[in-house]
Amino acid sequence: MDALETLLKPIRRSPLLVEASRLLNQQIERERRQREQLYEKMSPDEKVEFIDGKVILHSPSRKDHLDVTRRLLALLHAHVSIHKLGAVLSEKCLCVFPRNDYEPDIVFFGREKAAHLQPNTLKFPIPDLIVEVLSRSTEQRDRGVKFEDYAAHGVGEYWIIDAQSQAVEQYRPTKGTYVPVPRSPVNELQSRVVEGLSIPVEAVFGEAENLKAIRQILASPAGRR
Repeated sequence: MDALETLLKPIRRSPLLVEASRLLNQQIERERRQREQLYEKMSPDEKVEFIDGKVILHSPSRKDHLDVTRRLLALLHAHVSIHKLGAVLSEKCLCVFPRNDYEPDIVFFGREKAAHLQPNTLKFPIPDLIVEVLSRSTEQRDRGVKFEDYAAHGVGEYWIIDAQSQAVEQYRPTKGTYVPVPRSPVNELQSRVVEGLSIPVEAVFGEAENLKAIRQILASPAGRR
């Protein structure tokens, strides 16, 4: 809210406040109509987002991007399913924010939000955890408008993964923005949002390490029940 007040302060004091409000309302209505048209026309075969008044169609992903997404998805799904923590989804999951619509690489919904998801759900609520795997075409948005929007609207954790440099950045919200989570001394990814989650960073980038970590999750007391 502090960031919002800072943004609005010069407009509130301007003699052009009424005109500015009219233009903003026109833009909001125009974007609302555009989003409704997108919902009517979108295809399940396309990965599409609505950002800053524009429809963004995504090109196919590189293999390293797909591999990293698949490995982390398998780890999160195993942990979340065993402990009955909620739901993990990937790609083509249209998450509706107040202004924009995103289809992140991986999302997690805690028990409360997951309980409201139905088989025919098309428009999903704001996730509790979002993971984006960088690509050349998306990095600016992943670090820009998405970073700002996710923090401002209650995404409890945001992970940015660079498949090429094999690095994972973790962020948690503080006063309406994200601050980086210090790197774990044992090189593990730990989450406050996904209860009890602790996985080796290597398990995101290596096939053998990934299978080993999944086996450990399945062999835990909760996994044997």
